[in-house]
Order: sequence, then structure tokens, then C-alpha cells
Amino acid sequence: MAQKNKKKGKLKQKLTNKFRLVVLNEDTFQERFSLKLSRLNVFVLGGFFSILLISSTILLIAFTPLKEYIPGYSSTELKRRAADLTFEADSLKTKLAVLENYTKALKPVLTGDIEPESIDSIQNEAMNKLIDESKLDATKEDSIFREKIESETRFSLENSAKSKVKIVFFAPLNGKISQSFEATSKHFAVDITAKTGEPIKATADGTVIFSGWTTETGYVIILRHAKEYISVYKHNGNLLKEQGDFVKSGEVIATVGSTGELTTGPHLHFELWNGGYAVNPTNFIDFK
Repeated sequence: MAQKNKKKGKLKQKLTNKFRLVVLNEDTFQERFSLKLSRLNVFVLGGFFSILLISSTILLIAFTPLKEYIPGYSSTELKRRAADLTFEADSLKTKLAVLENYTKALKPVLTGDIEPESIDSIQNEAMNKLIDESKLDATKEDSIFREKIESETRFSLENSAKSKVKIVFFAPLNGKISQSFEATSKHFAVDITAKTGEPIKATADGTVIFSGWTTETGYVIILRHAKEYISVYKHNGNLLKEQGDFVKSGEVIATVGSTGELTTGPHLHFELWNGGYAVNPTNFIDFK
């Protein structure tokens, strides 16, 4: 036990023994600098500077571009390009989905399963083009059945061809008009803003003559009414009726959406045509 304590005392003495580090002028041997040190001080200072050096190196690598030169680390430029490519791929995916929907809606026309309707109001190209009524005429059986149905309901707008009662239109949607009818700028409609998913109703009794997708105006549904009136509903979120369906006034036919390339947000683009000419819907309908 005594020998062990003796060894510990010698070790402690070696660590604490003082040494003097002197810097002399080689020519004059004049003392320029001196420093008292011990082995323990050297170990402590050496350890401190080692930790400081390691910490500085880690911070330098972690928070500076130098880490890009270390294998396993990706560069900032590479991350930025990867993010840009991700956004571009997502945009292409959306455009592909739109193209697929358009192709799917167009396929029955191209294959001859259904005949395309000659309705120029979908494109808004001109206000003086006439609608080809010959393609919209119903069969004799359909006309008889439709006349029977209209005569049985109290909401019928026109019971016979000789009726003098004017057709009454109702607002297809409750909302604020964001853009009015402007023939000079070729905006042959009123835009009604509303929340996404709100129901859009038929403005009057009629037959669905078009229900499908267009690239610019998204989901579109068009109704043919009595007295050569045509109502058009664009930028819908969903379509609830198909071509050939007969709808009653106030019946839900679609929901508010923001589809198509020309949309500016959730709203209904509502057009009203008569005899091939666009008319101002506010002259027939109270949207308040």
C-alpha cells in the first residue's frame, strides 16, 4: 500500500514539476520571452486546443459550402434543381390528367358513337352564329312524351306551341356577380362567384344537349329550353346530368368549381342564348 502511494506521489510530482520555456536572442543571448509550464498544463492546453480545433472543423463543414466536397453530401445547386424538377413533373402530371379527360370526352365523337352538337356558344367566338337546330330536333315520340310530362306539372313553362305565356328563368346560383355581360369585350355571360361544391340549378325546364369537358372552360353543361333559348354553364366542378337528360327548373345539374385553363377561381360562367344570339342574362333573371 505504501509502495502504491509512493508511486502516485512520484506521478503527481512529475505532472506538477515546473519547467521554464525561454526564448533567447541567438546573437546576444538576451532573454526575449519565457513561460513556466508543467506537464499537466501542457496536457490540459493541448486537450483544450484539440477540442476547439475539432469543433471548429465540424462547424465549418456543417454550415459552409465546403461540405459539398465531402463524399456523401449533396450540393445546394443539386437540391435546388431536384426541387424544380419535382414541381415541373407535378405540373406535367396535371396537364396530362387534363389531356386524358379531354381525350376521353372526345373519343365517343371521334369513334362515331355520338354525333357532335353544332353549338358555337361553347367557344365564345362570335355572337351572331346560328345554332344548327336540325341536329337538336327531338324525335316525334320524344316530343309527345315531353309534352305529356310538361302538361302534368304545375311548374311547366310552356304547355303547347301556341301558348302565349312567356318563359320564366330563375337564378342558377346564389352569389355575387364578379363580371357582367359585355358584348364589346366578347364576354357574353355573367360570372357568379360562390364556394366550391355549391349546387348549380337549371335556370328553366330543358334538355341537356351537351355535358362534357373542354380544355379552356373545364366541365361544361348546356341546356336547350323552350322558345329557342339555350343556357350554358361553364367551369363546373362536377356534372350531375348527361346528354339527353330532361331537367326541371331548379333541379341541380352541376356543382361550383374552377376547372379549365381560363378559370379565375371558383365561379359559374353563365350564358344565355336565343335564336343563335347571345343575350344579357340580367335582363331575364334577378340574381339578387
